[in-house]
Amino acid sequence: MTHRNAATMPPELPRFPKDFLWGVATSAYQIEGALTEDGRGASIWDRFCQEPGRIARGDTAAIACGHYHRYREDVALMSDLGIGAYRFSIGWTRIQPNGRGAPNPKGMDFYSRLVDELLASGIRPMPTLYHWDLPQALQDAGGWRNRDTAKHFADFVQIMAEKLGDRVAYWVTHNETFEHSTLGYCVGAHAPGLMLLMDAFPVVHHLLLSHGMAVQALRASLPRSTQIGIAQSMAPARPASDRPEDHFAAGMLEVLHCRQHVDPLLLGRYPIELAAFGIDQSVILVGDLATIAQPLDFLGINYYNPHYVQATPPGSPLPLLLAEPPARYERTEMGWPIIPQGLTEGLLGLRERYGAMLPPVIITESGMALADALDANGRVHDPRRVRYLHDHLDSLREAMEGGVDVRGYFVWSLLDNFEWAEGYRPRFGLVHVDYPSQRRTVKTSYLWYRDLIAAQR
Repeated sequence: MTHRNAATMPPELPRFPKDFLWGVATSAYQIEGALTEDGRGASIWDRFCQEPGRIARGDTAAIACGHYHRYREDVALMSDLGIGAYRFSIGWTRIQPNGRGAPNPKGMDFYSRLVDELLASGIRPMPTLYHWDLPQALQDAGGWRNRDTAKHFADFVQIMAEKLGDRVAYWVTHNETFEHSTLGYCVGAHAPGLMLLMDAFPVVHHLLLSHGMAVQALRASLPRSTQIGIAQSMAPARPASDRPEDHFAAGMLEVLHCRQHVDPLLLGRYPIELAAFGIDQSVILVGDLATIAQPLDFLGINYYNPHYVQATPPGSPLPLLLAEPPARYERTEMGWPIIPQGLTEGLLGLRERYGAMLPPVIITESGMALADALDANGRVHDPRRVRYLHDHLDSLREAMEGGVDVRGYFVWSLLDNFEWAEGYRPRFGLVHVDYPSQRRTVKTSYLWYRDLIAAQR
Protein backbone atom coordinates (compact mmCIF):
# COMPACT_ATOMS: atom_id res chain seq x y z
CA MET A 1 0.00 0.00 0.00
CA THR A 2 1.15 3.56 -0.64
CA HIS A 3 0.85 6.56 1.63
CA ARG A 4 -0.07 10.13 0.85
CA ASN A 5 1.97 13.24 1.28
CA ALA A 6 -0.47 15.91 2.41
CA ALA A 7 1.69 18.62 0.87
CA THR A 8 1.01 17.26 -2.61
CA MET A 9 -2.78 17.09 -2.22
CA PRO A 10 -4.81 19.69 -4.15
CA PRO A 11 -7.60 21.63 -2.44
CA GLU A 12 -10.92 19.99 -1.74
CA LEU A 13 -13.41 19.89 -4.59
CA PRO A 14 -16.95 21.28 -4.33
CA ARG A 15 -19.81 18.90 -3.79
CA PHE A 16 -21.18 16.86 -6.68
CA PRO A 17 -24.81 15.68 -6.75
CA LYS A 18 -25.64 12.98 -4.21
CA ASP A 19 -26.44 10.38 -6.89
CA PHE A 20 -23.38 11.22 -9.03
CA LEU A 21 -21.83 8.01 -10.38
CA TRP A 22 -18.13 7.58 -9.53
CA GLY A 23 -16.32 4.84 -11.40
CA VAL A 24 -13.28 3.46 -13.19
CA ALA A 25 -12.92 2.02 -16.69
CA THR A 26 -10.94 -0.69 -18.51
CA SER A 27 -11.22 -2.68 -21.72
CA ALA A 28 -11.04 -6.43 -22.28
CA TYR A 29 -8.11 -6.60 -24.69
CA GLN A 30 -6.00 -4.27 -22.58
CA ILE A 31 -6.24 -6.19 -19.30
CA GLU A 32 -7.58 -9.74 -19.67
CA GLY A 33 -4.73 -11.72 -21.24
CA ALA A 34 -5.54 -15.44 -21.66
CA LEU A 35 -5.90 -14.88 -25.41
CA THR A 36 -5.84 -18.58 -26.30
CA GLU A 37 -7.79 -19.96 -23.36
CA ASP A 38 -11.31 -21.34 -22.98
CA GLY A 39 -12.30 -21.17 -26.63
CA ARG A 40 -11.54 -17.51 -27.28
CA GLY A 41 -11.15 -16.72 -30.98
CA ALA A 42 -8.63 -14.40 -32.63
CA SER A 43 -9.35 -10.69 -32.91
CA ILE A 44 -7.89 -8.08 -35.22
CA TRP A 45 -5.54 -7.02 -32.42
CA ASP A 46 -4.10 -10.53 -32.15
CA ARG A 47 -3.21 -10.37 -35.83
CA PHE A 48 -1.96 -6.78 -35.61
CA CYS A 49 0.35 -7.55 -32.69
CA GLN A 50 1.95 -10.34 -34.71
CA GLU A 51 2.97 -7.97 -37.50
CA PRO A 52 6.55 -6.70 -37.01
CA GLY A 53 6.86 -3.03 -36.14
CA ARG A 54 3.21 -2.49 -35.27
CA ILE A 55 3.54 -2.39 -31.45
CA ALA A 56 6.25 -0.55 -29.55
CA ARG A 57 9.04 -2.89 -28.40
CA GLY A 58 7.12 -5.85 -29.82
CA ASP A 59 4.80 -5.94 -26.79
CA THR A 60 1.69 -8.13 -26.94
CA ALA A 61 -1.44 -8.52 -24.83
CA ALA A 62 -0.95 -12.28 -24.38
CA ILE A 63 -0.77 -11.86 -20.61
CA ALA A 64 -1.54 -8.15 -20.08
CA CYS A 65 -2.81 -7.76 -16.50
CA GLY A 66 -4.00 -11.35 -16.17
CA HIS A 67 -7.45 -10.02 -15.30
CA TYR A 68 -9.15 -13.08 -16.80
CA HIS A 69 -7.79 -15.10 -13.87
CA ARG A 70 -7.39 -12.31 -11.31
CA TYR A 71 -10.73 -10.55 -11.69
CA ARG A 72 -11.73 -11.22 -8.07
CA GLU A 73 -8.59 -9.47 -6.85
CA ASP A 74 -9.35 -6.54 -9.13
CA VAL A 75 -12.96 -6.31 -7.98
CA ALA A 76 -11.69 -6.26 -4.39
CA LEU A 77 -9.53 -3.26 -5.33
CA MET A 78 -12.59 -1.55 -6.79
CA SER A 79 -14.62 -2.33 -3.69
CA ASP A 80 -11.96 -0.77 -1.45
CA LEU A 81 -11.89 2.25 -3.78
CA GLY A 82 -15.58 2.76 -3.09
CA ILE A 83 -16.72 3.26 -6.69
CA GLY A 84 -20.36 2.98 -7.64
CA ALA A 85 -19.83 1.52 -11.13
CA TYR A 86 -17.23 -0.25 -13.26
CA ARG A 87 -17.04 0.23 -17.00
CA PHE A 88 -15.42 -2.77 -18.69
CA SER A 89 -15.74 -4.28 -22.15
CA ILE A 90 -16.82 -7.69 -23.34
CA GLY A 91 -14.43 -9.43 -25.70
CA TRP A 92 -16.56 -10.40 -28.70
CA THR A 93 -14.31 -13.36 -29.56
CA ARG A 94 -14.73 -14.84 -26.07
CA ILE A 95 -18.44 -15.07 -26.82
CA GLN A 96 -18.40 -15.85 -30.55
CA PRO A 97 -14.89 -16.93 -31.58
CA ASN A 98 -15.61 -16.20 -35.25
CA GLY A 99 -18.00 -13.32 -34.69
CA ARG A 100 -21.14 -15.31 -35.43
CA GLY A 101 -22.94 -18.48 -34.41
CA ALA A 102 -23.63 -20.12 -31.07
CA PRO A 103 -22.09 -18.51 -27.98
CA ASN A 104 -19.09 -20.02 -26.24
CA PRO A 105 -20.24 -21.20 -22.77
CA LYS A 106 -16.90 -20.54 -21.09
CA GLY A 107 -16.76 -16.98 -22.34
CA MET A 108 -20.33 -16.35 -21.26
CA ASP A 109 -19.56 -17.80 -17.84
CA PHE A 110 -16.56 -15.50 -17.34
CA TYR A 111 -18.55 -12.30 -17.82
CA SER A 112 -21.44 -13.68 -15.80
CA ARG A 113 -19.08 -14.40 -12.89
CA LEU A 114 -17.54 -10.94 -13.22
CA VAL A 115 -20.96 -9.28 -13.08
CA ASP A 116 -21.95 -11.32 -10.03
CA GLU A 117 -18.70 -10.44 -8.28
CA LEU A 118 -19.29 -6.75 -8.95
CA LEU A 119 -22.86 -6.83 -7.72
CA ALA A 120 -21.83 -8.70 -4.57
CA SER A 121 -19.43 -5.80 -3.89
CA GLY A 122 -22.10 -3.17 -4.46
CA ILE A 123 -20.65 -2.05 -7.81
CA ARG A 124 -22.88 -1.52 -10.82
CA PRO A 125 -21.56 -3.20 -13.99
CA MET A 126 -21.38 -1.04 -17.12
CA PRO A 127 -20.29 -3.28 -20.01
CA THR A 128 -19.07 -1.78 -23.28
CA LEU A 129 -20.02 -4.12 -26.09
CA TYR A 130 -17.33 -3.10 -28.57
CA HIS A 131 -13.92 -1.72 -27.65
CA TRP A 132 -12.05 -2.19 -30.94
CA ASP A 133 -11.49 -5.99 -30.82
CA LEU A 134 -13.34 -7.19 -33.92
CA PRO A 135 -13.19 -10.96 -34.55
CA GLN A 136 -10.52 -11.62 -37.19
CA ALA A 137 -12.93 -13.88 -39.07
CA LEU A 138 -15.22 -10.92 -39.65
CA GLN A 139 -12.29 -8.75 -40.68
CA ASP A 140 -11.36 -11.40 -43.26
CA ALA A 141 -14.88 -10.91 -44.66
CA GLY A 142 -14.43 -7.13 -44.95
CA GLY A 143 -14.66 -5.98 -41.33
CA TRP A 144 -16.51 -2.71 -40.78
CA ARG A 145 -16.42 -1.97 -44.50
CA ASN A 146 -18.94 -4.80 -44.82
CA ARG A 147 -22.52 -3.91 -43.87
CA ASP A 148 -23.07 -7.48 -42.65
CA THR A 149 -20.72 -6.80 -39.73
CA ALA A 150 -23.33 -4.47 -38.24
CA LYS A 151 -25.88 -7.28 -38.28
CA HIS A 152 -23.42 -9.71 -36.70
CA PHE A 153 -22.74 -7.17 -33.97
CA ALA A 154 -26.45 -6.80 -33.24
CA ASP A 155 -26.71 -10.60 -32.94
CA PHE A 156 -23.80 -10.59 -30.45
CA VAL A 157 -25.47 -7.80 -28.46
CA GLN A 158 -28.69 -9.80 -28.33
CA ILE A 159 -26.78 -12.76 -26.87
CA MET A 160 -25.26 -10.59 -24.15
CA ALA A 161 -28.56 -8.90 -23.35
CA GLU A 162 -30.19 -12.26 -22.80
CA LYS A 163 -27.30 -13.48 -20.65
CA LEU A 164 -26.67 -10.42 -18.46
CA GLY A 165 -29.75 -8.24 -18.87
CA ASP A 166 -31.33 -9.39 -15.61
CA ARG A 167 -28.33 -7.98 -13.67
CA VAL A 168 -26.93 -5.11 -15.76
CA ALA A 169 -28.66 -1.73 -15.74
CA TYR A 170 -26.09 0.30 -17.77
CA TRP A 171 -24.89 -0.58 -21.28
CA VAL A 172 -22.45 1.12 -23.66
CA THR A 173 -22.61 0.03 -27.28
CA HIS A 174 -19.30 1.34 -28.71
CA ASN A 175 -16.13 3.00 -27.54
CA GLU A 176 -14.91 5.90 -29.68
CA THR A 177 -16.05 5.25 -33.23
CA PHE A 178 -13.85 8.14 -34.42
CA GLU A 179 -10.62 6.68 -33.05
CA HIS A 180 -11.41 3.17 -34.23
CA SER A 181 -12.32 4.21 -37.77
CA THR A 182 -9.50 6.76 -38.07
CA LEU A 183 -6.60 4.95 -36.42
CA GLY A 184 -7.62 1.50 -37.61
CA TYR A 185 -8.92 2.13 -41.12
CA CYS A 186 -7.86 5.62 -42.21
CA VAL A 187 -4.19 5.92 -41.21
CA GLY A 188 -3.35 2.34 -40.20
CA ALA A 189 -1.86 3.06 -36.76
CA HIS A 190 -4.19 0.60 -35.00
CA ALA A 191 -5.72 -2.74 -35.93
CA PRO A 192 -6.59 -3.76 -38.58
CA GLY A 193 -3.91 -1.45 -39.96
CA LEU A 194 -5.62 -0.28 -43.16
CA MET A 195 -4.88 3.04 -44.86
CA LEU A 196 -8.10 3.98 -46.59
CA LEU A 197 -7.45 7.68 -45.93
CA MET A 198 -10.52 9.73 -46.90
CA ASP A 199 -12.30 6.62 -48.20
CA ALA A 200 -12.98 5.27 -44.70
CA PHE A 201 -16.56 6.63 -44.49
CA PRO A 202 -18.18 3.17 -44.94
CA VAL A 203 -16.43 2.11 -41.73
CA VAL A 204 -17.81 5.14 -39.88
CA HIS A 205 -21.31 4.53 -41.17
CA HIS A 206 -21.40 0.81 -40.40
CA LEU A 207 -20.07 1.39 -36.87
CA LEU A 208 -22.80 3.93 -36.23
CA LEU A 209 -25.40 1.74 -37.91
CA SER A 210 -24.37 -1.17 -35.69
CA HIS A 211 -24.78 1.08 -32.67
CA GLY A 212 -28.37 1.82 -33.66
CA MET A 213 -29.07 -1.86 -34.27
CA ALA A 214 -27.51 -2.70 -30.91
CA VAL A 215 -29.73 -0.18 -29.12
CA GLN A 216 -32.76 -1.76 -30.81
CA ALA A 217 -31.64 -5.22 -29.68
CA LEU A 218 -31.12 -4.05 -26.10
CA ARG A 219 -34.46 -2.24 -25.98
CA ALA A 220 -36.26 -5.32 -27.25
CA SER A 221 -34.81 -7.52 -24.49
CA LEU A 222 -34.27 -5.39 -21.41
CA PRO A 223 -36.45 -3.56 -18.87
CA ARG A 224 -37.50 -0.01 -19.70
CA SER A 225 -35.38 1.26 -16.81
CA THR A 226 -32.19 0.08 -18.48
CA GLN A 227 -29.77 2.91 -19.30
CA ILE A 228 -28.21 2.69 -22.79
CA GLY A 229 -25.57 4.94 -24.29
CA ILE A 230 -22.42 5.15 -26.38
CA ALA A 231 -18.94 6.44 -25.47
CA GLN A 232 -17.58 8.99 -27.94
CA SER A 233 -14.40 11.00 -27.73
CA MET A 234 -14.39 14.76 -27.44
CA ALA A 235 -11.34 16.82 -28.45
CA PRO A 236 -11.95 20.47 -29.30
CA ALA A 237 -9.99 21.40 -32.44
CA ARG A 238 -7.71 24.44 -32.31
CA PRO A 239 -5.71 25.90 -35.22
CA ALA A 240 -1.95 25.59 -34.91
CA SER A 241 -1.47 29.16 -36.14
CA ASP A 242 -3.41 32.22 -37.26
CA ARG A 243 -3.12 31.18 -40.91
CA PRO A 244 -6.58 30.90 -42.56
CA GLU A 245 -5.74 27.43 -43.86
CA ASP A 246 -5.04 26.21 -40.30
CA HIS A 247 -8.35 27.66 -39.12
CA PHE A 248 -10.08 25.82 -41.96
CA ALA A 249 -8.25 22.59 -41.04
CA ALA A 250 -9.37 22.92 -37.41
CA GLY A 251 -12.95 23.42 -38.51
CA MET A 252 -12.68 20.40 -40.77
CA LEU A 253 -11.41 18.20 -37.92
CA GLU A 254 -14.27 19.41 -35.72
CA VAL A 255 -16.66 18.15 -38.40
CA LEU A 256 -14.86 14.85 -39.05
CA HIS A 257 -14.24 14.05 -35.40
CA CYS A 258 -17.05 15.37 -33.25
CA ARG A 259 -19.93 16.17 -35.54
CA GLN A 260 -19.62 13.22 -37.93
CA HIS A 261 -19.83 10.85 -34.97
CA VAL A 262 -22.45 12.64 -32.87
CA ASP A 263 -24.79 14.47 -35.28
CA PRO A 264 -26.23 11.19 -36.64
CA LEU A 265 -26.85 9.95 -33.09
CA LEU A 266 -28.66 13.05 -31.85
CA LEU A 267 -29.89 14.83 -34.98
CA GLY A 268 -30.43 11.91 -37.36
CA ARG A 269 -28.17 13.33 -40.07
CA TYR A 270 -24.54 13.67 -41.06
CA PRO A 271 -22.97 17.14 -41.28
CA ILE A 272 -23.62 18.70 -44.68
CA GLU A 273 -19.92 19.59 -44.85
CA LEU A 274 -19.01 15.95 -45.58
CA ALA A 275 -20.22 16.35 -49.15
CA ALA A 276 -18.15 19.51 -49.56
CA PHE A 277 -15.12 17.55 -48.35
CA GLY A 278 -15.70 15.11 -51.23
CA ILE A 279 -16.69 12.17 -49.00
CA ASP A 280 -18.68 9.47 -50.81
CA GLN A 281 -21.76 8.67 -48.69
CA SER A 282 -23.39 6.22 -51.10
CA VAL A 283 -23.32 3.43 -48.46
CA ILE A 284 -26.18 5.15 -46.62
CA LEU A 285 -29.43 3.30 -47.33
CA VAL A 286 -32.99 4.39 -46.73
CA GLY A 287 -33.81 4.03 -43.04
CA ASP A 288 -30.19 3.92 -41.85
CA LEU A 289 -30.20 7.33 -40.22
CA ALA A 290 -33.40 6.59 -38.34
CA THR A 291 -31.81 3.39 -37.07
CA ILE A 292 -28.69 5.25 -35.93
CA ALA A 293 -30.68 7.96 -34.14
CA GLN A 294 -32.20 5.69 -31.49
CA PRO A 295 -33.03 7.61 -28.31
CA LEU A 296 -30.16 7.48 -25.80
CA ASP A 297 -30.33 7.54 -22.02
CA PHE A 298 -26.86 9.04 -21.82
CA LEU A 299 -23.98 10.14 -24.01
CA GLY A 300 -20.61 8.91 -22.80
CA ILE A 301 -17.77 11.36 -23.32
CA ASN A 302 -14.08 10.42 -23.24
CA TYR A 303 -11.89 13.49 -22.83
CA TYR A 304 -8.10 13.76 -22.76
CA ASN A 305 -7.06 16.94 -24.60
CA PRO A 306 -7.85 19.35 -27.44
CA HIS A 307 -6.17 18.82 -30.81
CA TYR A 308 -3.99 21.45 -32.46
CA VAL A 309 -4.41 21.22 -36.21
CA GLN A 310 -2.51 22.41 -39.28
CA ALA A 311 -3.28 22.24 -42.98
CA THR A 312 -1.22 20.06 -45.28
CA PRO A 313 0.33 21.21 -48.58
CA PRO A 314 -1.74 20.85 -51.77
CA GLY A 315 -1.64 17.32 -53.13
CA SER A 316 -1.20 15.66 -49.72
CA PRO A 317 -3.25 12.46 -49.23
CA LEU A 318 -4.83 13.91 -46.07
CA PRO A 319 -6.16 17.47 -45.77
CA LEU A 320 -4.91 18.09 -42.25
CA LEU A 321 -2.38 16.97 -39.66
CA LEU A 322 -2.18 17.17 -35.89
CA ALA A 323 0.37 19.77 -34.82
CA GLU A 324 2.51 20.12 -31.73
CA PRO A 325 0.61 21.89 -28.93
CA PRO A 326 2.09 25.11 -27.53
CA ALA A 327 5.15 24.56 -25.36
CA ARG A 328 3.45 26.22 -22.37
CA TYR A 329 1.36 23.12 -21.71
CA GLU A 330 2.60 20.27 -19.54
CA ARG A 331 2.53 16.90 -21.34
CA THR A 332 1.55 13.39 -20.31
CA GLU A 333 3.65 10.31 -21.05
CA MET A 334 1.63 10.01 -24.27
CA GLY A 335 2.80 13.47 -25.30
CA TRP A 336 -0.71 14.87 -24.89
CA PRO A 337 -1.10 18.42 -23.54
CA ILE A 338 -2.82 18.81 -20.19
CA ILE A 339 -5.67 21.29 -20.71
CA PRO A 340 -8.49 20.72 -18.20
CA GLN A 341 -10.40 23.73 -19.52
CA GLY A 342 -10.89 21.83 -22.78
CA LEU A 343 -13.37 19.63 -20.91
CA THR A 344 -15.49 22.64 -19.97
CA GLU A 345 -15.16 24.06 -23.47
CA GLY A 346 -16.18 20.81 -25.13
CA LEU A 347 -19.17 20.11 -22.90
CA LEU A 348 -20.53 23.63 -23.19
CA GLY A 349 -20.07 23.34 -26.96
CA LEU A 350 -22.16 20.15 -26.99
CA ARG A 351 -24.91 21.89 -25.03
CA GLU A 352 -24.86 24.86 -27.39
CA ARG A 353 -24.97 22.69 -30.51
CA TYR A 354 -27.52 20.06 -29.51
CA GLY A 355 -29.65 21.88 -26.95
CA ALA A 356 -32.58 19.77 -25.81
CA MET A 357 -31.41 16.88 -28.01
CA LEU A 358 -28.35 16.35 -25.77
CA PRO A 359 -29.06 13.55 -23.29
CA PRO A 360 -27.45 13.40 -19.86
CA VAL A 361 -23.68 13.05 -20.08
CA ILE A 362 -21.38 10.58 -18.33
CA ILE A 363 -17.63 11.14 -18.51
CA THR A 364 -16.75 7.56 -19.45
CA GLU A 365 -12.97 8.12 -19.61
CA SER A 366 -10.61 10.68 -18.10
CA GLY A 367 -7.05 9.98 -17.08
CA MET A 368 -3.33 10.58 -17.43
CA ALA A 369 -0.41 8.45 -18.61
CA LEU A 370 2.78 8.65 -16.57
CA ALA A 371 6.01 6.66 -16.33
CA ASP A 372 5.10 5.39 -12.86
CA ALA A 373 7.57 3.19 -10.99
CA LEU A 374 7.91 1.67 -7.56
CA ASP A 375 10.18 3.60 -5.22
CA ALA A 376 12.74 2.04 -2.88
CA ASN A 377 9.97 1.29 -0.38
CA GLY A 378 7.74 -0.37 -2.95
CA ARG A 379 5.37 2.60 -3.20
CA VAL A 380 4.09 4.57 -6.18
CA HIS A 381 3.72 8.32 -5.77
CA ASP A 382 1.90 10.07 -8.62
CA PRO A 383 0.99 13.58 -7.42
CA ARG A 384 0.84 14.79 -11.03
CA ARG A 385 -2.05 12.40 -11.67
CA VAL A 386 -3.80 13.55 -8.52
CA ARG A 387 -3.53 17.14 -9.72
CA TYR A 388 -4.72 16.11 -13.19
CA LEU A 389 -7.85 14.40 -11.86
CA HIS A 390 -8.59 17.24 -9.45
CA ASP A 391 -8.29 19.89 -12.14
CA HIS A 392 -10.43 17.97 -14.63
CA LEU A 393 -13.14 17.45 -12.02
CA ASP A 394 -12.98 21.15 -11.25
CA SER A 395 -13.50 21.88 -14.95
CA LEU A 396 -16.33 19.36 -15.02
CA ARG A 397 -18.07 21.21 -12.21
CA GLU A 398 -17.74 24.42 -14.24
CA ALA A 399 -19.53 22.78 -17.17
CA MET A 400 -22.24 21.48 -14.86
CA GLU A 401 -22.74 24.96 -13.43
CA GLY A 402 -23.02 26.13 -17.04
CA GLY A 403 -26.04 23.88 -17.54
CA VAL A 404 -24.63 20.56 -18.77
CA ASP A 405 -26.38 17.59 -17.13
CA VAL A 406 -23.46 15.34 -16.12
CA ARG A 407 -24.32 12.17 -14.21
CA GLY A 408 -20.96 10.46 -13.63
CA TYR A 409 -17.16 10.36 -13.96
CA PHE A 410 -15.02 7.30 -14.75
CA VAL A 411 -11.25 7.37 -14.38
CA TRP A 412 -9.17 5.70 -17.07
CA SER A 413 -7.92 3.39 -15.83
CA LEU A 414 -8.19 1.09 -12.84
CA LEU A 415 -4.98 -0.72 -13.85
CA ASP A 416 -1.84 0.01 -15.79
CA ASN A 417 -2.40 -1.97 -18.99
CA PHE A 418 -1.58 -2.72 -22.62
CA GLU A 419 -1.90 0.69 -24.26
CA TRP A 420 -2.55 -0.51 -27.82
CA ALA A 421 0.24 0.42 -30.25
CA GLU A 422 2.22 2.03 -27.41
CA GLY A 423 2.52 -1.30 -25.59
CA TYR A 424 3.24 -1.24 -21.87
CA ARG A 425 5.33 1.93 -21.54
CA PRO A 426 2.54 4.44 -20.72
CA ARG A 427 0.84 3.78 -17.39
CA PHE A 428 -2.69 5.14 -16.91
CA GLY A 429 -3.68 3.15 -13.83
CA LEU A 430 -4.70 4.11 -10.34
CA VAL A 431 -3.14 0.74 -9.57
CA HIS A 432 0.42 -0.10 -10.61
CA VAL A 433 0.91 -3.50 -12.25
CA ASP A 434 4.30 -5.19 -12.19
CA TYR A 435 3.84 -7.16 -15.38
CA PRO A 436 6.32 -10.01 -14.74
CA SER A 437 4.89 -10.80 -11.29
CA GLN A 438 1.38 -9.37 -11.86
CA ARG A 439 1.60 -7.76 -8.43
CA ARG A 440 -0.83 -4.88 -7.91
CA THR A 441 0.22 -1.79 -5.90
CA VAL A 442 -2.19 1.06 -5.32
CA LYS A 443 -0.85 4.53 -6.13
CA THR A 444 -1.27 7.84 -4.35
CA SER A 445 -3.98 8.69 -6.90
CA TYR A 446 -5.97 5.60 -5.90
CA LEU A 447 -5.96 6.73 -2.26
CA TRP A 448 -6.87 10.29 -3.25
CA TYR A 449 -9.78 9.10 -5.41
CA ARG A 450 -10.95 6.80 -2.62
CA ASP A 451 -10.97 9.70 -0.17
CA LEU A 452 -12.73 11.94 -2.69
CA ILE A 453 -15.53 9.43 -3.23
CA ALA A 454 -15.95 8.90 0.50
CA ALA A 455 -16.06 12.64 1.15
CA GLN A 456 -18.59 13.20 -1.64
CA ARG A 457 -20.85 10.59 -0.16
